[in-house]
Amino acid sequence: MSLNLLKTTLYRAPRVPSKSCFSSLAKGARVINRPTRVYGIRVLQSTSSIRQFHSSTGLREASEEAEVDEDPTKAERFVDEADVVIVGAGPAGLSAAIRIKQLAEKDGREIRVVVVEKAGEIGAHTLSGAVIEPRALNELFPDWKERGAPLNQPVLKDAMRFLTKSAAIPIPHPPQMSNKGNYIISLNNFVKWLGEQAESVGVEIYPGYAASEILYDETGKVKGIATNDVGLDKNFKPKDSYERGMELHAPLTLFAEGCHGSLTKKIIEKFNLREGKSHQTYGIGIKEVWEIDPKKHKAGSVTHTLGWPLEKNVYGGSWIYHMENNMISIGVVIGLDYQNTYLNPYREFQRFKHHPFIKSLLEGGNCIAYGARALVEGGYQSIPKLVFPGGALIGDTAGFMNVPKIKGTHTAMKSGLVAADAVYEAFKSEEGVPAILEEYPKELEKSGTNHAENQPVHLRLKDTKVPVDRNLAVFDGPEGRFCPAGVYEFVEDETKGDGSKRLQINSQNCVHCKTCDIKDPSQNIDWAVPEGGGGPQYSYT
Repeated sequence: MSLNLLKTTLYRAPRVPSKSCFSSLAKGARVINRPTRVYGIRVLQSTSSIRQFHSSTGLREASEEAEVDEDPTKAERFVDEADVVIVGAGPAGLSAAIRIKQLAEKDGREIRVVVVEKAGEIGAHTLSGAVIEPRALNELFPDWKERGAPLNQPVLKDAMRFLTKSAAIPIPHPPQMSNKGNYIISLNNFVKWLGEQAESVGVEIYPGYAASEILYDETGKVKGIATNDVGLDKNFKPKDSYERGMELHAPLTLFAEGCHGSLTKKIIEKFNLREGKSHQTYGIGIKEVWEIDPKKHKAGSVTHTLGWPLEKNVYGGSWIYHMENNMISIGVVIGLDYQNTYLNPYREFQRFKHHPFIKSLLEGGNCIAYGARALVEGGYQSIPKLVFPGGALIGDTAGFMNVPKIKGTHTAMKSGLVAADAVYEAFKSEEGVPAILEEYPKELEKSGTNHAENQPVHLRLKDTKVPVDRNLAVFDGPEGRFCPAGVYEFVEDETKGDGSKRLQINSQNCVHCKTCDIKDPSQNIDWAVPEGGGGPQYSYT
């Protein structure tokens, strides 16, 4: 067995690399990468290179006469105004932002589009298999090849295997899963490229700003979002680096947070968007990227597997994608409806790598990236109502995953494009921007479509007694197994001295997969955004 394979088969999940191998955006990009401190308040400060599209004065203090309170956490927040605010700089959010600016430029109109992203750089929290169907990209940028989009490895071969403990049996390949005309990509790299394109058409992107609060007007309509305060210690007390969050107001807010968004779940509950819809179902995907022996590399080969190491009553499968440059992407997806509380998704992934079919590929290779994330699996029937007063849901946060194809990037992008068309038509209307984007769901149907340790814990327990009194007593502490990053540990409670246990939360290890918020049998964990810029720094994923 190779040394590198041994290194990645330890029980404890590996730490995510602290620095991406790719730069954030193109040189000269009009993006704020670091916060600006003004009177202890964090603001989106314009630079000379950012084009101003809004007729208002832009950045303003909530009260021009207000003085900063002695308690900085009570200071009034600055308020900035845009025409459209988008939460999340992933495929859906960036596609929507680009399309709005394209339409506005075509008509000679001025629309200010602001995108906030919790990751410290664009793409740093993006992870997928990934094989992309380029239909939505063709629509957004017909000349994407000339623009240098990182779609460099076309799929050349499809295969399906059924795994037993020692064999990989070829089985017929479902036609719905055909990848003819598709590309094997790093979605992380692709999203960075999309960020460059968004910036080039005048979209304002602010990485490192985590949207933590939904703002409503007096009628209950969404009027924007607020970013979280940063520089708090673990006891929620301000440190020397404390900076107040700010408010972003807009007539329309699009939520593109990805799977199980922390604000989206509040929107769905407040506006009852699941009424008459099926509940969403979820899985967890765990992946690694390896650089392997060139003699073993088969560029463009795509293989999906069923069976071992999962038991027959566990929904899931795995993949092996041969990327460019002698790299392969391997991973396992496990449905989070599994009933065996002793099942450990990370351990199952390690068992998968030891299958003779996989092990033979990895031996002599080098693991260069690791990551995990939750993914939606409910399909079309689990998509909630998409619009509400003041905004809409787009992309993975709404559940746009084509389950038979096991693809969601192109559908996420398409939902962003359709929403953008509806947004732009709303701004063109002589009657003004409507409270609800009624045209978005109508058109969509036609389309076929690292943390600082001394900060508040963003994995919050609704009841601190539940982990021990119920989860440990009844389920033997599944928190220590369903997390793929070693965030939750049951350790001896030294304050009692009787050998009893307590739940220790190592929040600095969190890879933002949100599995805990979904899989906790008591639904006692609330995943909230940490300080902007924290979390994983994915590359090649």
